[in-house]
Amino acid sequence: MDQLSPRQTEILERARRVGRVDVEGLSVHFDVTPQTIRRDLNELCDDGYLNRFHGGAVYPAGVQNVAYQSRRQLAADEKQRIGARAAKLIPDNSSIILNIGTTTEQVAHALKGHDGLMVITNNLNAANDLREAGSVEIIIAGGVVRQSDGGIIGDATVDFMRQFKVDYAVIGASAIDNDGTILDFDFREVRVAQEIIRHARRTILVSDSMKFERSAPIRIANLSDIDIFVTDSPPPKAIVDICRHGDTRIEIAAPESREQVPE
Repeated sequence: MDQLSPRQTEILERARRVGRVDVEGLSVHFDVTPQTIRRDLNELCDDGYLNRFHGGAVYPAGVQNVAYQSRRQLAADEKQRIGARAAKLIPDNSSIILNIGTTTEQVAHALKGHDGLMVITNNLNAANDLREAGSVEIIIAGGVVRQSDGGIIGDATVDFMRQFKVDYAVIGASAIDNDGTILDFDFREVRVAQEIIRHARRTILVSDSMKFERSAPIRIANLSDIDIFVTDSPPPKAIVDICRHGDTRIEIAAPESREQVPE
């Protein structure tokens, strides 16, 4: 499925908010037949957006991440705004490590207009996008290429990152817990992310607001370990408090004007 229909997008949003949706309720809400809803749910589940159960579907959470191509479509506009805002925080003539993730790929895309950058990355998609920018030097990490998303991971990647001390690290996350814990699914990817944070003068976390409602099993770091957190809407108060106490700046990539972070 190349693109979600408006109805499928709303179904996915409802599932994200409440955790699960059922055929009967959706059929009444959209005033369509149960067969139409079943077809929508089957397509969403086949593409990894939802997990099917008899009579409905649930929003995925736990120990398995959503399929890569599906993640690219989830909150696509929000990720684009986040990428553009994060790129504005990075000056020309900087050194950067870009980590794996669909949102970090949007940062890479937005950096193509910069001059004099050195970009180290374990994200083949980001490297391929930045290749079109003549004024950006790209260094690709060694290691095992994960076939599902072009991420480079493993012990060799960790060792590779230890060679650098960069101005900025840009990392993503699969989930953010209420206590500020930044989480992901793949232990090998987490080890690389932790090493990237250690070898950067400033760390930027890019993550859309859906990540506040997801869960993942492996800890990367805490929001208090991050210098700047770029997201698409004001976070929950508990997250704002953690960032304030940890001296982590929150940047909101709002659709039009910048929104204020709640007090």
